[in-house]
Amino acid sequence: MDNIDVLLTRGVDKIYPSREALEKVLRSGKKLKLYQGFDPTGTQLHIGHAVGFRKLRQWQDMGHEVIFLIGDGTGQAGDPSGKKTAREKFFTREELRQNGKDYVMQSSKIMRFDGPNPVKILYNGDWLNKLNLKQILDIAGHFTLQQMLERDLYQERLKNNIPLSLREFMYPLLQGYDSVAMEVDLELGGSDQTFNMLTGRTLVAALLHKDKFVMTVPLLTDAKGTKIGKTEGNVIGITDPPNEFFGKIMSLGDDIIVNSFILLTDTPVEEIKEMKKKMEKGENPMTFKKRLAFELTKQFNSENAAKKAQEEFERVHQKGENPKSAEEFSTSQINWNPVDLLVESGTAKSKSEAKRLVDQGAVKLRSTAITNQQLTINISDGDILKVGKTKFLKVRVTS
Repeated sequence: MDNIDVLLTRGVDKIYPSREALEKVLRSGKKLKLYQGFDPTGTQLHIGHAVGFRKLRQWQDMGHEVIFLIGDGTGQAGDPSGKKTAREKFFTREELRQNGKDYVMQSSKIMRFDGPNPVKILYNGDWLNKLNLKQILDIAGHFTLQQMLERDLYQERLKNNIPLSLREFMYPLLQGYDSVAMEVDLELGGSDQTFNMLTGRTLVAALLHKDKFVMTVPLLTDAKGTKIGKTEGNVIGITDPPNEFFGKIMSLGDDIIVNSFILLTDTPVEEIKEMKKKMEKGENPMTFKKRLAFELTKQFNSENAAKKAQEEFERVHQKGENPKSAEEFSTSQINWNPVDLLVESGTAKSKSEAKRLVDQGAVKLRSTAITNQQLTINISDGDILKVGKTKFLKVRVTS
């Protein structure tokens, strides 16, 4: 396989209108302008985002013009993709722009924003916020209500009597216009964005009278088939501390190993197939999962950080020892309700989350599980508080 074959196959879900049509263009030597958009409705990028970043980097390395689009315009509407409930909060353009700066910094672990052929950074609020009524009506005029309602997500909301605001309903039209405003040749995104991206394909054909390719990449899912991401609450951030990152990878289900090697590493496909055969024959998946955790920790940090993270994981989780280093929580209070301690120390974002962690037996102090929300616990300087499988906190009692 040459670079074009790899670009069009590994880590690719579908290509519209077809792989053959895109391959013909690429083999002609033409350089394309392409983009992927991100609504910065949070501050942390996760390994699910890395699937798209790695594909963008391949395009970049092959000399194509890559745009990293920050959705400070679309983010105000709120993308309903993948959301089975109505959105409770909508972000301002200012909030989205600020978060977008963090996105650029984190994604630079994979893509190049300087040097030869740098990735360009654009903000879609620069054109979406300037659209007038006539332009918005003209965009909407290229679609029918029936076409929009064909979307599976909308059908599911309607069937379950879950509100779908017109604000969210219009989202695909806004994303679709991005392709027109930038006059791109191709859009890349997760398979859950297919409807939105094909909307852009329709608008490009109607307004620019040219063809726009769409390349979808698979979603990274956990053992239950649930997408790894912010909405699902199972984020593995690409900027998580190495020890915590390594541990989170190790806590994933065994059936994510093969897919993660394909989507998130450059490990040769033949090696991955061999791993799969060995696991099917009964070889312990732990060996391969450790290799995956090492590869990803190295990719987002350094080889030295990956080695130290693996050593710490083996010492703490396999030998049962306390971690050598952990985040610290300082307090002068000795007697605590466990729920209050979790919230105050930042190991739980809310009291409801803290109660859930206690009820699940996911909280340990001095290696002893705390399962009673009403219990009063006594803490001492140097105590280790363990929350979940990977988070450790060292208590510092001040006088």
